[in-house]
Amino acid sequence: MLRRLMPSSRRSFSSLSEEEILALAIGSEEEDARIYLGYADGLRAEYPASAKVFEEMAEVEQTHRNMLIEMFRSRFGERIPLIRREHVQGFYARKPDWLRKNLSLDAVRAEAEGMEQQAARFYREAMKNVSDASTRKLLGDLALAEEGHEDIARMLAERNVPPEALSEEDETARRRFILTYVQPGLAGLMDGSVSTLAPIFAAAFATQDTWSTFLIGLSASVGAGISMGFTEAAHDDGKISGRGSPIRRGLASGIMTALGGLGHALPYLIPHFWTATIVAAVVVFFELWAIAFIQNRYMETPFLRAVFQVVFGGSLVLAAGIFIGNAG
Repeated sequence: MLRRLMPSSRRSFSSLSEEEILALAIGSEEEDARIYLGYADGLRAEYPASAKVFEEMAEVEQTHRNMLIEMFRSRFGERIPLIRREHVQGFYARKPDWLRKNLSLDAVRAEAEGMEQQAARFYREAMKNVSDASTRKLLGDLALAEEGHEDIARMLAERNVPPEALSEEDETARRRFILTYVQPGLAGLMDGSVSTLAPIFAAAFATQDTWSTFLIGLSASVGAGISMGFTEAAHDDGKISGRGSPIRRGLASGIMTALGGLGHALPYLIPHFWTATIVAAVVVFFELWAIAFIQNRYMETPFLRAVFQVVFGGSLVLAAGIFIGNAG
C-alpha cells in the first residue's frame, strides 16, 4: 500500500523517447544473448546438442542488437543512453543468474520460449511509441522475428539435435529427475511409512489413547524426516555421483519421510480409538501400494516383486507393532 502512495523511481514506458526506446531494445537484446550463452554453459556437459542450439540463438540476438545499434547510430549518433529493463515501470524482468542455475532441460526450454514471447510484446508496444518510419519498420521486423523464434529454435534443434541425440538428452533429463527427486523421495517415503508403523500402532494398542498416539506419531514422523533429510544431503554432494543438488535431494527425502509417517498418524486425531485405527490401517494399505507403484513406474522393479517386498514387509512391521502394543 505504501509503495502505491510513494512515487516510483522507474520511468513509465509511454514517457520514453524514441532514442530511449532504441537504447532499451539494445540493452534487452544484449541481456538475452548473455542469458542464452549462460543456458548453453549450463547444459553443455550433459546436453551438448541443446547447448549448441542456445549458442546459435545467442548469435541471433546479437544480430538483432547490431541492427538496433546501426539504426541508433543513423538517427542519434554514437552515445547510447544507459537504460535497462529495471529502469522502466511495468517492463518485463528477467530472473537473476542465481535463479536460473541448475534448471532442468525442460525448464530451460520453457524459459527461453517465455523470453521470446515477452520480447515480441515489447517490440509491438514500442512500435506504438515511435513515429519514424524506418524505426517502426525495424521494430516490426524484430517483433515478427521474436514471434518466429520458436520456428528458428526448431530449425536449429533439427540441425544440431538429431532424433537420437534428442532421445539421449531426454533420457539424461529423466535419469537426473529420478536420481535427484524420485530416488531420495521414494527412500524417504518407504522409511517414513514402514519404520513408523511399529511405534505408532504399538503406542495405539498399548495406550488406547488417540491423542497420545497422534503425538507419538507426529514426533516420530517429523524426527525421521529431519534425520533422513540431513543424512541424504550430507552423505553425497552429487558432483561425482551425478545425483544433483544435495539440498534438493535432502528436501525430497525429508519431506516424503515426514509425509509417510504422518499419513497413518493423522487419523489418530479422531477421538474414537477403533475408528481412528481402521482409518489408519486403510491409509497404510494405500501408502504401501503407492510405494510399490512408484518402484515399478520409476525404478523399473517388477510389480509383483515390488508388491511382495513392500506390502509383505510393511504388513510384518504393522503386525509387530500391534503385537508389541498388546503385549504391554
